[in-house]
Amino acid sequence: MQRIRKGDQVIVTTGRDKGRQGTVIRALDDNRVVIENVNMVKKHQKPNPQMGNQGGIVQKEASVHLSNVALYNPATKKADRVAFKTLDDGRKVRVFKSNGEVVDA
Repeated sequence: MQRIRKGDQVIVTTGRDKGRQGTVIRALDDNRVVIENVNMVKKHQKPNPQMGNQGGIVQKEASVHLSNVALYNPATKKADRVAFKTLDDGRKVRVFKSNGEVVDA
């Protein structure tokens, strides 16, 4: 079970985009995530008429390592760490470390 998943609200804790907040678009296998409108890079793309792609410089999101990202806690309005807890019915859920509130509904 991953600490940060697709659709989570996160805050970047270090680097060029420190303090920026966004939603996780994709969680990659190698401990990296792609966040909406964070870590934007310019890619020089060749035209491909068969696929309908026009050439030029395209802006897109690059991945960020999980160690540079923290989950956003709406109760405290700050970044928070995540722990795992097993409920009485046997489900394993994510909880915030600061207040013990369950992340997953």
